[in-house]
Amino acid sequence: MAAPSASSDAPPATSTPRKYNLRNPLPLSATQEQEVKQMYYKRVRSHCAPEIKAFAECAVNRTITATWVCRSQRLAMNSCMIAHANPEEEDRAREDWFATHEERRREKEAELVRTEKRREEVIRMMREDEARRRQQQAQGK
Repeated sequence: MAAPSASSDAPPATSTPRKYNLRNPLPLSATQEQEVKQMYYKRVRSHCAPEIKAFAECAVNRTITATWVCRSQRLAMNSCMIAHANPEEEDRAREDWFATHEERRREKEAELVRTEKRREEVIRMMREDEARRRQQQAQGK
C-alpha cells in the first residue's frame, strides 16, 4: 500500500492571493445562475430587438395565423436569436454578473436598511396613535 502523497494542486503556503477566473470564479447557487441566465437572455434580446419588434407588430391581433402569416419575421427573429445565443454571450453575461455582484449586494443591503427604518417609523407612529386614542378615551370617560 502506497503512502498518501501531498496533493499537487494544494497552493503553497507562501503563494500570492488566488486570481479568480471572471467567467466562473465560484460555483453559483441556483438563484444566482438564474440571474446570470436572465442577464444572458436580456443581452440576446437586445441584440435582436428590431427583429423581435417586427415579429410582434406582425403578430398583433393574430393568434394561430401568426405562425404562417408572419413566417418571414419569425424566421428572421429566430435566426438572430440563435446567432447571438452562444456560449461566448453567456460568458459575457456571467462576467457582467460577477462584475456587478458587489454593487448589487450593497444596493440590497441599503434597501434592507431603508425598509427597516421605515418599518420602525411605522411602528412608532402606530404606537403614538394608539397612545393618543387611549388618552382621548380616558378624557372622554
